[in-house]
Amino acid sequence: MAVWSARKAKRPADEPAPRGVALPVAAAADPSVPPTTGWLVRGKDGRLTAYAPVSGGVLRWTETRVGGPEWSGPVHIPAPGVLPYLSIAQGADGYVHLVGLRRTSTATEVVYALQYQSGLAVRDWVPVGSPYADRPDLAAQIGLPSAVVDSTGSLHVFVRNAGGGISGRAQVASGKWNRWADLKGSGVLGAISASVTAEGLMEVVAVTEDRLLRWEQTEVGVKFVRAADLETRAEPSSLCAEQTAPGRLTHFWLDAQDGTVRAWRPSSAAAAAASAAGGPGAVGGGGGTGPVAALRTPVDGRDCTVLARRDAATGRPALAVYATEEESAAAEWAVTGERCVGAPALALDGRGRVVLAVFGADGTLRVARQRSGPGLALEAWARV
Repeated sequence: MAVWSARKAKRPADEPAPRGVALPVAAAADPSVPPTTGWLVRGKDGRLTAYAPVSGGVLRWTETRVGGPEWSGPVHIPAPGVLPYLSIAQGADGYVHLVGLRRTSTATEVVYALQYQSGLAVRDWVPVGSPYADRPDLAAQIGLPSAVVDSTGSLHVFVRNAGGGISGRAQVASGKWNRWADLKGSGVLGAISASVTAEGLMEVVAVTEDRLLRWEQTEVGVKFVRAADLETRAEPSSLCAEQTAPGRLTHFWLDAQDGTVRAWRPSSAAAAAASAAGGPGAVGGGGGTGPVAALRTPVDGRDCTVLARRDAATGRPALAVYATEEESAAAEWAVTGERCVGAPALALDGRGRVVLAVFGADGTLRVARQRSGPGLALEAWARV
C-alpha cells in the first residue's frame, strides 16, 4: 500500500481557486465518474460548506456567517491523483471526512482528508488502501468509495471489489484501521449507499442489474449481516437514504426504466404494501438523473421529507415535499431555477431553513433558501 501522509509528503496548503476554474462542470462531464449528493454540509458552528470535486483537487465554499447569505471561496484543496468524485461523511462531532479514490501509475487506493471546523484548512490526504494491497492489478478494478461515520465517531469505507461484491474497512477509536472485510455479493453496479441511523445502526445498499443487495447491523458495533435482497431495477449510483422513524432508514433511488424516484424501507407497513403491489412505491411522477437528495424536517409543524433531483426533461433542479413515510400521497415535483450539472444537495442552515444547492451549467454555485411563511417555498436563487 502506498503511503502519503504528513510524514512522507507535504500537501500544498489550501489556496484560492485559480481564475477561470469553473469546475464542477468538468467533473459532471466525465461519464466514468457519477455525480454525488451530500456535498452541502452544516458544520458544528452552524455554517454551511459546499464541496465540489474537480480534476486534481476539491473546491470549497463556506458561509461567512450562520444563515448566510454571503459565502467565501471557492478555495482550492489540492488532491493530486484523486478522481473528481467525493463521498462525504460527517459524525456527531461535526468533523467532515472527504473520501475519494486515488489512482497513480503504481497504485489505486481509497484516501480521505479531514476538516475539523468550517472554513479551516483541510488536513492531509491519508491512505486507507484497498482490499488488494499486494495485487495492484486487482486494486485497479475496485469501485468508487462510499463512507459513513458511526455513532462512536469511527469512519467506515466501502468499495465494490474486483469480484463484483462489497468490501469494507473500519477505523477504530485509536485511529488505526481494521483489516478489509469481504461482505460478499456479486454483480454490483455504480456507487454504493452507506448510511447510519441516529441510534448507530448502519446499512449498506448496492445496485445490481435486477435487485438491490443489502447489508445491515442488528446491533451497534456488530459485524454486518446480509439482509434480504429487494427485487427491483434501479439506476446505478442513484441511491440515498434518510432516517424516517426511530431506527429506520428509507432508501431512495431512480427507477432504471423511467427515472421516477422510488422509496422503500424494511419492516414497515408501507414497505409491505409496496411489496404486495409489485415493488417499491413511486414518489410523484416524472424522471430524474443522478442520485436523489433527501432531508427530513418539520414543515408547518408536520414531520416531512424533502427530496431533490435533477429533472431529466429540463436539466433543472426539482423539489418535492410530503409527510414522512406517506409516499402514497403522490408528492408533486416542482421544477425551479436554471439548468444545472451533477446532482442537487439539501441541508438545513443554522437558522433551520431548508437550503437547496446546485452547480449551474457554468460551474458556479447556486443556492436557494426556504422563504418565511407557510409551506415550503424558496426565495430567489442566489449565485455565489
